[in-house]
Amino acid sequence: MISKGAAARCAAGVLGGLMLVGVGSAAFAAYPDPEGSSGVDVKVDIASVENGALSLTVANTETTLTETGSTAQYRQFTGALPDVTVTDTRDEVPAGVFWYVTGQAGSFTGENGQPAITADHLGWSPALLTDNDGEVAAGDVVGTALDAAPNNVGLTGEELLALSLDSESASAASGQWTANAGLVLKTPVDVAPGSYTSLLTLSLFEDQY
Repeated sequence: MISKGAAARCAAGVLGGLMLVGVGSAAFAAYPDPEGSSGVDVKVDIASVENGALSLTVANTETTLTETGSTAQYRQFTGALPDVTVTDTRDEVPAGVFWYVTGQAGSFTGENGQPAITADHLGWSPALLTDNDGEVAAGDVVGTALDAAPNNVGLTGEELLALSLDSESASAASGQWTANAGLVLKTPVDVAPGSYTSLLTLSLFEDQY
């Protein structure tokens, strides 16, 4: 026989269980319609992952030639190309690619209307200033139109200043190389006096074998 006290405790336990079930059911009930709402824009700036770059810089934007070594056959003016630096900051370089720097000059124009001196009268002697194990090489000497053959074409076309034989090897070896060149202008002895200016354009290219 169950006593009245035990029955009361069982009833309370059952009622408590029902109450707990009731609370659990209320957690899944639908939310009522909101009285109001407002949105918040969530923004984030995600920077791109840079692989570095291949770039060219020139130490100065002008240089001056001065007369030295003239002869009875020609007048000669010499100077130096400002240092030209190629920098490769890329983490990965595609296999089989190489870079090179070229130079091409325009005619020397006189500021007082003198006849132009064509670019084939300007030559250069490239030199690599950065020590390396052969990853980068200097270009060949280019003579002027008043010099003996071969390669006495002057800087009328894109002549090689420096060449990376393999961009991947060059980048792994150093990442930065500097070259310059001795410049020489040879003119006929009867060249018109006065100031002249030519634009020497330096260009960096990358190609693939």
